Amino acid sequence: MTHNHVQPEKAWSKRLAPYRRASNARAWVEIALTLTLFLAVWALSWAAFTHVGLLASLVLSIPGGALLIRLFILQHDCGHGSLFNSTKLNDSVGRCLAVFTVTPYDSWRDSHARHHAHSGNLHERGFGDIDTLTVEEYRQSSRWEQIKYRVYRHPIVLFGLGPAYMFFLRHRVPLALIKDKTIWLNTMVTNAGIAVVFLAMMYVFGIGAFLWIHLPMIAVGASIGTWLFYVQHQFDETMWDVPPEWKRDVAALNGSSYYDLPKPLMWISGNIGIHHVHHLNSRIPFHQLPKVLKDFPELKSLGRITFWQSLKTIRLALWDEKERRLVSFREARQLMAAA
Repeated sequence: MTHNHVQPEKAWSKRLAPYRRASNARAWVEIALTLTLFLAVWALSWAAFTHVGLLASLVLSIPGGALLIRLFILQHDCGHGSLFNSTKLNDSVGRCLAVFTVTPYDSWRDSHARHHAHSGNLHERGFGDIDTLTVEEYRQSSRWEQIKYRVYRHPIVLFGLGPAYMFFLRHRVPLALIKDKTIWLNTMVTNAGIAVVFLAMMYVFGIGAFLWIHLPMIAVGASIGTWLFYVQHQFDETMWDVPPEWKRDVAALNGSSYYDLPKPLMWISGNIGIHHVHHLNSRIPFHQLPKVLKDFPELKSLGRITFWQSLKTIRLALWDEKERRLVSFREARQLMAAA
């Protein structure tokens, strides 16, 4: 397979600079709208749980989880300093939203910043990304390590059990950042806020309603969020490299996808599918990303992937350094047999 990767123009930073302007008014409207819709879905789910049955409330966990993703995108933009025009306001709102998204703001912001700084760099994997081995690394791994990796990359684990573990448990204790006292303290404060909200919900609505309404919404949101993040970098025409060949802007433009979803799904996912532009300039607010594509239509063809095409990426699991592409376990076996 041949990939036609594009070298970004040096002028891109200047060309995209005008889109970096944050609007406090727009930010508050987006937060209010998303929270209102989420609370409305939650109330509808509670009514369904009370008067219809468990199945009806579980079905509503899908739009509820999707709206949690939109809240997370707002928190995400706060972490990039792009939602509001004030650092203090971004951080304050981001920490408040973390109680809803059950994602500690400071520890996530730190690991995500590393992801942006090193995305596509084979020598800097492991922070804020999907664990990905090369074919050679997999070949040299012990049988037990290969089994663990195959289990990790199984769709049920990667998009179901894994996200639930990450959001319910691992986010509560950021072990990788345990030496940073400030991040650790902020995470514990977030945990305390989550505990207060959860206890209040159980007191008002009952433990059963909380378990059957809110927790499924979080689980669904976690799975949707993991899927979106997966597709943003694990697709056929993605690009990985090693220094000095690796260049941040080149990797941003060619190693991040343009997940071209229908407009309603783009709205609810906060346009995060326009990921190559986001990686080119993470200070652009999420609501400005479609305008960038409109003004620079040449960006629409780079890394474009539709929903149906994205389903085929599930089989991708290993990076083949010789072919410079992601391959499936089956393809990797053939490559290793040939070697």
